[in-house]
Amino acid sequence: MREATTMPGQLAAPHVTSGALLILVGVLLVAVIIAAFAWGRRLKARAPAPPTPEEQPRLPEGGPVGDVVESREPDELPRTDQRRTPHELKGDGSGSRRGS
Repeated sequence: MREATTMPGQLAAPHVTSGALLILVGVLLVAVIIAAFAWGRRLKARAPAPPTPEEQPRLPEGGPVGDVVESREPDELPRTDQRRTPHELKGDGSGSRRGS
């Protein structure tokens, strides 16, 4: 019978290669994360600063302008067992009564 003779280096070679590949992928991943972080900081540095309290909009002395008070009237639907589709409803939904 012939005995199988193998060298120890031949058995370990695929494991070393896959380990080196994992390390390379890990280093590349860390490099991409660091580059994305640096790019984000550069973009944030270029963005305009938030407005100061003096630059904030102010209400006029008379209060808010253009407030409208509306009272909508209900649109009664007859009770049926069938579901209604939008094209079966009347109007466009803008029927409102302006109050004071």
